[in-house]
Amino acid sequence: MPEKQHYRALTIAGSDSGGGAGIQADLKTFSALGCFGMSAITALTAQNTVAVTAIHEVPSHIVAEQIDAVIDDIGVDAVKIGMLSSPEIIETVADRLIAHNVLRIVLDPVMVAKSGDKLLRDDAIDALKAKLIPIAAVITPNMPEAEVLTGRRLETNGDLEDACENLAQLGSAAVLIKGGHSVSESTDDCLYIQGENGPQVHWLAGTRIDSSNTHGTGCTLSSAIAAHLAKGYGVLDAVRSAKVYTREAIAAGAEYRIGSGHGPVHHFYGLWKDRMETEIEGPK
Repeated sequence: MPEKQHYRALTIAGSDSGGGAGIQADLKTFSALGCFGMSAITALTAQNTVAVTAIHEVPSHIVAEQIDAVIDDIGVDAVKIGMLSSPEIIETVADRLIAHNVLRIVLDPVMVAKSGDKLLRDDAIDALKAKLIPIAAVITPNMPEAEVLTGRRLETNGDLEDACENLAQLGSAAVLIKGGHSVSESTDDCLYIQGENGPQVHWLAGTRIDSSNTHGTGCTLSSAIAAHLAKGYGVLDAVRSAKVYTREAIAAGAEYRIGSGHGPVHHFYGLWKDRMETEIEGPK
């Protein structure tokens, strides 16, 4: 009998002790979407639905050892990168991914937590632009993050398209600027893909969901993109499918109450729905 193979997805990010964001959200997303999830932890955070109260950086050589240990033995089909708080860790991650010739890299340039706490040091932004964006298949900044990376205010659709082009010039094959921070009811995202026949710009429609449980949505979306890339999707289809998954996870999580701040999305809404229907109906 031939051996089956898992789709393998690695998250390189910080740990969220509250379980809603960071590697916890990434691993849940990978599992929900049919991938075998692995992790290289870059920082330990003490956080919940209200605030980040402490951050402890993992030494860069330990980050490198985690990446090497996973890829040398298990291998990887796609990588999602999240919280990298220092230039040293950014350079280490870039070095190891280049050494292992990893091609499907989704970079979520995490700068600020949902609570407003800063997660990226100011001196790390230049390293992010110089070392990681050039090797990424997709980068997924939200509007405030894109403003920091481009140094310009983003207000109109034209601003977002120009910002995507500016960031793509740093080397990333595709740029997705998320519209969730827009002041309008629309949350449309702008996806810019560099191609052999020139760039393509896709506007992906979104509508705002009435929920305070949005902690970890950025982590969830980027890891969902990585999961679909690991399964062989092209960038456009991976982003579209990831948006559907994230939207449904937000909608399913809206009715729950976890903590007193911004609660998590419902990563396993599909599995739990099937289980609950089975429990209601009884055994067949």
